[in-house]
Amino acid sequence: MEPTLRAGDRLLLVPAVRLRPGHIVAVTDPRDADHLLVKRVKSIDRVQHFVMVEGDNPDKSTDSRVFGPVEWRAVMGRVVYRYAPSARTGPIGGRR
Repeated sequence: MEPTLRAGDRLLLVPAVRLRPGHIVAVTDPRDADHLLVKRVKSIDRVQHFVMVEGDNPDKSTDSRVFGPVEWRAVMGRVVYRYAPSARTGPIGGRR
């Protein structure tokens, strides 16, 4: 997710209600349930309850282009704030 996010950033999540394309979310990795991925919502299928996610750096990102859509229940929350490191604290924008 660079440059929006960097390794080591600590993020605050809120429940994933009213998601829209452009929001940044944490999702359970469909390939390994022990890992979380932080990606941007590309599109939402509200009928089938799926979300397409993609990284901000497409050349280096593993996202829905690789593993397909993720189920809505795999979305752990929407990223709204970076609380660490202290030099980079602040709200995280919803759209790009």
